[in-house]
Amino acid sequence: MQNIIKARVINEANYIITTSKTIREISKYFNVSKSTVHDDLSNRLKNIDLKLYFKVYKILNYHACIKHLRGGISTKLKYIRG
Repeated sequence: MQNIIKARVINEANYIITTSKTIREISKYFNVSKSTVHDDLSNRLKNIDLKLYFKVYKILNYHACIKHLRGGISTKLKYIRG
């Protein structure tokens, strides 16, 4: 794996740990696609730093558990705004 990719993966991991942002927000911040961020944090990070991966995994798992709530709130606000 190239050093540029490793650096990006570690930067994304540190960013999600410090901010608890979603994959979509991280992709906008680092100017890469959501697929790339997801692949970086769920596959590539495991091969680079296992301890960091488990910290990120907890955050990603939390986001997966509450995504239906965020969607519901979003839909509710959409209909309130009209």
